[in-house]
Amino acid sequence: MTIRLDHTIVPAKDKVASARFFAEIFGLTVKPVAGHFAPVQINESLTFDFADLPEPWGERGLDAKTGQAHHYGFHVSEAEFEAILGRVKARGIGYGSGPFSHADGQINTHRGGRGFYFEDPNGHLLEVMTVPQTGS
Repeated sequence: MTIRLDHTIVPAKDKVASARFFAEIFGLTVKPVAGHFAPVQINESLTFDFADLPEPWGERGLDAKTGQAHHYGFHVSEAEFEAILGRVKARGIGYGSGPFSHADGQINTHRGGRGFYFEDPNGHLLEVMTVPQTGS
């Protein structure tokens, strides 16, 4: 059997608001709240389960003392990339070319594709990248 990730819990100060933000930016839908979670189906095999769990360090984003942070990276098609970037720009969300330059307003071209980073309202670093085309 191939190992595949089924779900992950995403800590949030407001699980429903965070799930809605993520779903809106990525063009997805928040499923009905299930117990402790506000789930968003990413694809046929992966769900992000947003939970009301603030970061243990009490702040959003990177914990400067321990270096802890959450980072989620997504490979998308060119059309999805353009749509997601368009929604990020429309909401006035800062984005950038790297994890330490995620507000420089640039897009990277690593590994033959395009990519960018931005923060969600909880300070999690989201990465969107295209899958380079191979052969034809």
